[in-house]
Amino acid sequence: MGKPTGFKEFPRETVPYSDPLERIEGWDEFIVDVPEEQLRTQGARCMDCGVPFCQSATGCPIDNLIPEWNDLVYLGRWRDALDRLHKTNNFPEFTGRVCPAPCEGACVLGINEPAVTIKNIECAIVDRGFAEGWIKPEPPTHRTGKKVAIIGSGPAGLTAAQQLNRAGHSVTVYERDDRIGGLLTYGIPNMKLDKHIVERRIDIMRAEGVEFVTNAHVGVNTDIQKIRSESEAIVLAAGATRPRGLPIPGHDLQGVHFAMEFLLKNTKSLMDSKLQDQQYISARGKRVIVIGGGDTGTDCIGTSIRHGATSVVNFELLPKPPQERASDNPWPEWPLIFRVDYGHEEAAAKFGKDPREYCVLSKRFVDDGKGRVAGVETVRVEWNKGDDGKWQMTEVPGSDAVFEADLIFLAMGFLGPEDTLAEQLGLERDPRSNIKAEYGNYATSAEGVFAAGDCRRGQSLVVWGIAEGRGAARAVDTFLMGSSDLPAPD
Repeated sequence: MGKPTGFKEFPRETVPYSDPLERIEGWDEFIVDVPEEQLRTQGARCMDCGVPFCQSATGCPIDNLIPEWNDLVYLGRWRDALDRLHKTNNFPEFTGRVCPAPCEGACVLGINEPAVTIKNIECAIVDRGFAEGWIKPEPPTHRTGKKVAIIGSGPAGLTAAQQLNRAGHSVTVYERDDRIGGLLTYGIPNMKLDKHIVERRIDIMRAEGVEFVTNAHVGVNTDIQKIRSESEAIVLAAGATRPRGLPIPGHDLQGVHFAMEFLLKNTKSLMDSKLQDQQYISARGKRVIVIGGGDTGTDCIGTSIRHGATSVVNFELLPKPPQERASDNPWPEWPLIFRVDYGHEEAAAKFGKDPREYCVLSKRFVDDGKGRVAGVETVRVEWNKGDDGKWQMTEVPGSDAVFEADLIFLAMGFLGPEDTLAEQLGLERDPRSNIKAEYGNYATSAEGVFAAGDCRRGQSLVVWGIAEGRGAARAVDTFLMGSSDLPAPD
């Protein structure tokens, strides 16, 4: 490595967010610029560790060459770093912003020191590449005459499309919404991922020859059988879009919404009219409760605060995580520790406290007498291991409470893909209702039909979508041509 003792000499310094009370006044990205020297110094912290777990199965799903581009950044060789980054990652500008960085959880330095700031360095490399004009369209040098249809334009679909197009196939991507990008566009708020960043990459793919069709809800207003007859192969990358509900009394009251309905409408209105068309669910002046944590719950918190909510509370069913790894959560597993995400920080700055309430079980939504939600009846719970070693939940006697609310957002994850495509194509499904396709070959039970991303593996991360898209592209290329030179994650 360029600085063998760098990890001993330099402390971890992450790229800071802008001041929370300032950033909640708008929808701009909240990551601030830092001097190049800081990034190079952080690259120097990468150890010559021998076995880089950051790019192993417990770290990066796409096998990013992390130690190599960390070293190149330290040496100031940014163009070379970009080339190494793009060898494994089609869209580092997305993962560098929204990935939770399992690579950092598996960093060898992280055994007893703060991990290398891998995610920050990745984002800086690709942003430098765009700023310098190094990232340009790469159209194929030949065409195979084979046509491939991609259903869904999220991370898996876009990755498969770019890879297959670069292999020379004619690729058409179908998207049911009015803009390309799937969850990158409508599932992730602008302050985490500015939409011009998504559109910039889509423009490059168009210049490379990928065709995009919007407002094409395949199986609903667009015939899947017609697409199949016109294509030599199909990749299903439609995501896992069936939200998990909360079947308690009052779940159908006005004011109870799924998180993605809230986030999608907000982003669409923001992009269409800067929220002037009023075609979104406004939290202005409302008491908001978000049920469920994770990224989606945090996004609901941040969006509600920007609207002007008067209060925001976030229910978590599980206990508060520990500050340090527990004994049953050893390195290099993902550290299940207490974290403060951007929305939590903003809520604390705005309202004076972290919005999360732990070990809360929702029992009933309260009706205001006019069909609107007025609150939630709750009870506290305890978690203990039973004789079989499994965690069991019990209600705490006398802990009943009512939390008042005008809006409630359910951010409890997703159950799997919608049924339409699987039913119309006669596809087998796994016990979790996902489209059945073996990892590695991605082939479904229908000839020439492949599946990748959340519709195959269940709700997951953007980086896993990219990994699956790359793997599916190689599988499709092999199916069409008998072999493939496309790379795919191990």
